[in-house]
Amino acid sequence: MRLTTSIIIALNALRLNALRSFLTMLGIIIGVAAVIVMVSISNGAQKQVEAVINSLGTNILMVRPGAGFMGRRSSGAGSESPFSEKDFETLHKEVEGVYAMTGSLTTSAPVINGNINWLTSIQGGHDGFLKTMDWELDSGRNMSEQEVRSAAKVAVLGKTVVEELFGEEDPLGQRIRIKKVPFTVIGVLREKGQNAFGRDQDDIVVIPISTARKRIAGRNETVPDQIPSITIKMEDWVNLDVAKARVEEVLRERRKIKAGEADNFGVHNLSEMVKARTSTETTLSLLLAATAAISLIVGGIGIMNIMLVSVTERTREIGLRLSVGARKRDILQQFLVEGITLCLIGGLIGIAFGVTATVIISQIGNWPIVIGPSVILLAIGAAAAVGIFFGYYPAHKAASLNPIDALRFE
Repeated sequence: MRLTTSIIIALNALRLNALRSFLTMLGIIIGVAAVIVMVSISNGAQKQVEAVINSLGTNILMVRPGAGFMGRRSSGAGSESPFSEKDFETLHKEVEGVYAMTGSLTTSAPVINGNINWLTSIQGGHDGFLKTMDWELDSGRNMSEQEVRSAAKVAVLGKTVVEELFGEEDPLGQRIRIKKVPFTVIGVLREKGQNAFGRDQDDIVVIPISTARKRIAGRNETVPDQIPSITIKMEDWVNLDVAKARVEEVLRERRKIKAGEADNFGVHNLSEMVKARTSTETTLSLLLAATAAISLIVGGIGIMNIMLVSVTERTREIGLRLSVGARKRDILQQFLVEGITLCLIGGLIGIAFGVTATVIISQIGNWPIVIGPSVILLAIGAAAAVGIFFGYYPAHKAASLNPIDALRFE
């Protein structure tokens, strides 16, 4: 018997029992859909980690004020005093292997050029901001250390801001206003595009952190020269664990934290922060993997059951085929193809459901996803494997029937 003939017979058999066939395929459909979602989210999470690390590097330390504790009660996140310029300078001097570092004071404000108004992110930083963030200039220059110290009104613009405010016009040397304060454009950042979290990195204006404190964000009452967070980029040869311990030691001394007391700040390795962000994706992927495995096993058992029923219902037909010259391998092939066809149809429906569900999850939950040909091939392969594994026994049983006994079967 030709393979094409077996496929035609299998399709006719499934068509004659369409509802029963669909109900049998449900386990395969759910399992394959879960495989698609699981692999897509796992691949997306991996790409996200790679994108963030590649954009900044693995040798980044993020330093932020943290929640303090009074007795056993937390005083609340953000309740601790921010860092000061003296803290910044001390870290720069006493931590070995610093490649570049910057403080960060971020806010949003309207930026005006003539009669054009654009709301964007205002990033106050030090002169090492671009080196720390591994960001190059497309044109112009970076702000200098003297401009940071003197709170100069200079600005470096991201590509999106340039396009919105100036169009095709050269912005260098032009005057813009941020909260009615005039700034001179001294540089344009090279385009970066969206980050791993979907934010437009080019929608930004970088100004001296001293100017941001004095003119845009306002001063902190307790720490007038406040720095909400510090980012440190270490040299490639530096052991980050050693550097992290040294930063903590310097800050504990600066902030007068006694031995045994909890730190009122946090020092984080960028790689650890990114992994923490993707931990939920990993957990969800594991849950979906379990769901996929269980669904495929349940679906496979359902297919074995329905194939055994089919063998029983068609016993006289099998006996007739054997009596007129059909070989056992023809019967084996016929029922095995029927089981595989059932799984593959369920797999194709599952792929459609899986891709749809993945896109919906991505849009609603802002999950990173990557759907590639390998994901589809994996799903089809899983469905075919289930069909072969669970369909072989019923097919073998059908092929092993005695023709005379099969013809007598009622």
